[in-house]
Formats: sequence, structure tokens, C-alpha cells
Amino acid sequence: MKKIIVIVGPTGIGKTDLALNLAEKMNGEIVSGDSMQIYQEVSVGTAKPTKSELIRVKHYLVNEKSVFDEYSVKDFVAQANKAIDQITVDDKIPFIVGGTGFYINALINKMQLGEPGEYKTSVDPKWEKYLSQNGPQKLWDVLNKEDPEAASKIEPNNSRRTLRALTVIDRTGKLFSQQQKQILPRYDALIIGLNSDRELVYQRINQRVDKMMNLGILDEAKFIFDNRKKEHQVIQAIGYKEFFPYFLGEKSLDECVDKLKQASRKYAKRQLTYFKHQLPVNWVDPLKDSNYQQEVEEMIKTFLNNN
Repeated sequence: MKKIIVIVGPTGIGKTDLALNLAEKMNGEIVSGDSMQIYQEVSVGTAKPTKSELIRVKHYLVNEKSVFDEYSVKDFVAQANKAIDQITVDDKIPFIVGGTGFYINALINKMQLGEPGEYKTSVDPKWEKYLSQNGPQKLWDVLNKEDPEAASKIEPNNSRRTLRALTVIDRTGKLFSQQQKQILPRYDALIIGLNSDRELVYQRINQRVDKMMNLGILDEAKFIFDNRKKEHQVIQAIGYKEFFPYFLGEKSLDECVDKLKQASRKYAKRQLTYFKHQLPVNWVDPLKDSNYQQEVEEMIKTFLNNN
């Protein structure tokens, strides 16, 4: 079983910096484990690595799709698998880095994604139609009725995951929650998690949003707003829809920035909840432990040397 290094943690905690330093030092290459960095048109709001960072270390699954292209967790897993194969063939270490917990879990483990092969779409068009006619809450209510355990782990406004769960149930005839328990590992993964005191994490998130404003996130948000009637997943990404009331003249820019900070903090909380309950993470504190990178290096060396 191939060995991979996985770096996870809440938004703004410093995953990119750590991954770049480790990959440079340990002959590694990076596979983005973020569901939004794949899109070419958005960089600031997705905290995509900069051009210079992309030059420092080879990256995969960054800037490979348009926001108008279809891209599912199944696509991510297939492309990440190819990237890991290429990295290992080149005798380098694969570093999977990101904050999209479900995508990373689906890569590490052989999860049922509701796409046995004979289907042309990753989600059943029946449920997409139901969503468009009834909205996210009622779609989630259907899942909650059919599989309460699965619904309890999905936010009602996370339509993509709700659609996926209902599709899996329809196509397999089995509860989504039960299938998620029957998981076999695809890789031998060392999972490093970055986290710190909540107030410190939230402070970094607030500072990060201020930095994004200076880098031009408003321009990206306006692009998403102008194309909001077209089908694309980025419209649901935190960092863009929070500015829609500003473009509509309903709220001030400062109000929308505050809303983005709040949404980002809530997202970080959800990320941590997922990682703590769904993955065997080795946690380190990058904000209070000055030797954390050295500790991570030692962990990785020990992991790679163990057969």
C-alpha cells in the first residue's frame, strides 16, 4: 500500500506554508485537497498557492478546471490517484494538502460515492430537479427521513453532499450511513492536523479576510455574482456569496466583510469537527509550538521508515 502524507486543518491555519517547506526539504510534491483550488478563475477567495509557490514545488489539481466545468468528488479522487501514481513513479513523496474533509477522506479510503460506472452523472437528475423545485432544506428533509444518521452529519445547506447521499441510497439500495462505515483504506496515510486555541485561529481568519480584501477578492466575487445564474459549484463557496448583498445594494461593504469573517469562522469549526470525528489525525499547534515543523518532520521520517 502506497504511503502518503496528508496535511489538514481549518482555514487560515498555515497548511500551505508547512507543506511547501516540507515538500522542498523532503523531495515531495503537493496534491491540493481543496475542492475549489481546481478552478482557474478564482484564486484569492480559495487561498490558492501563489505563482511563486507553484514554482517552488510542483502542484497537482490547481488551476485545472473552469468554474463552469463539472467537478465532483469522484473526479477529484480519480485525478488525485493519478497524481499520486505519478509522484511515486518519480520517486517523490506525495503530500495531500487541504481543508475539504470529505474529499480527503474519499481519497484516503475506498468510499461508496454512488457512481458504480454505468451512470452518466454523479448525482441522480431526479434529485437535482427536486432541489431546484423545493430548495436545500426540503431536499435535506428527504434524506433525514430516509437516513437520519447520514443527515445528522450533513449541513442542510450542503446540497451537493445531500444529493450524493440520496443518489447512493437510490443506486445501491443501502443506507448511506451504513456504507460509510464499511470503508477500506486505499493508502497508508499519515495525517497531520494543524490547530490551535480557538481565539488564535479566529484571529488569523479575520486577518486573512482583511488580506483577501487587499488582494482583490471583491473582483472575484463580482465575477461569481455576474455569473450566478449559470450552473457552477463556486457560487456556494465561502468568500463570494457573502458579497452578493453588497452588489445588490442591500448591505454595506463593511457588513459583508464582517459576514465573511463570521462564515469563515463557522466553516473552520465545521472543518475541525469533521477531521476530529472522521479521520485519525496527529495534531500539532503551529501557533504556540515553535518546534512544530521539526516534530512533523520526525513523524514523517518515522512513518516512511516503518514497513
